[in-house]
Amino acid sequence: MGVGEIAGLIAAIAFAILAGFLIYPLIRLGRLFDQIAETVRQTGDHAIPALDEGVTTVKQVNKSLEDVNRISAAASTTANNVGALTDLYGSFLGKPVIKVASAAYALKATATSFLAKRGAGPADENKGV
Repeated sequence: MGVGEIAGLIAAIAFAILAGFLIYPLIRLGRLFDQIAETVRQTGDHAIPALDEGVTTVKQVNKSLEDVNRISAAASTTANNVGALTDLYGSFLGKPVIKVASAAYALKATATSFLAKRGAGPADENKGV
């Protein structure tokens, strides 16, 4: 055996030892990648139903909001109708009621004035006697 062959043999043994030391970390790294792949798979398996439930919840909330919008639109329409009806009653009944009240007040004032003048006349005559 020559010097080159001995050097080659030492290099081969050193490479085999180095490979032997590197096998353990590479096996652990492979297991780590397997665990990461399993974690990603499980996360995906759990995430899809959660997303489906989220979509269902959003759909139900949207349906509820549509119902609320319908209710608020109906309430707004009712409030507008009540306001219009109030204005109608105010213009239809309010003006005549005011006229009747003012006529009644004028009649009362006239009657009071007439009765006061009539009652004042004989009282003045009685005072002089």
